[in-house]
Amino acid sequence: MDGMHDHGMGDMGMGMGMDDMTHMTFFWGKNAEVLFKGWPGHSSGMYALSLIVVFVLAIIVEWLSHCQLIKADTNHVSAGLLKTVMHALRVGVSLVLMLAVMSFNVGVFLAALVGHTVGFLLFGSGIFKKSDTIPHKVSDLPPMSC
Repeated sequence: MDGMHDHGMGDMGMGMGMDDMTHMTFFWGKNAEVLFKGWPGHSSGMYALSLIVVFVLAIIVEWLSHCQLIKADTNHVSAGLLKTVMHALRVGVSLVLMLAVMSFNVGVFLAALVGHTVGFLLFGSGIFKKSDTIPHKVSDLPPMSC
């Protein structure tokens, strides 16, 4: 009975054994695999670093979603190219965050959630703006939508 420990699914050619850290449901623990094979592994310090990386990436997504780098008098071609680069960065970082959250680790999920929350508070909420008026131009990029 070789297939006794693989729940009847065999190897399926994916190299997934019982010792792999692949999860299909949310779990809590430092023994995770986030973004890269073997990272952060079983090290508490590396797990903390992975949470910090996810947190910072989420803040960067919010900054890119709310920043106003392009001046009104910028050439429309230059402005269009800069917007395109900013959009590509925002999508790329968002996809990396999505892949990190797909580790199904609750700590990674919470780091992403708190990072987006702090990023929105800092860059999107307007809480730190001195004037009570809402500016016409909110950000250089349109909101992300599905």
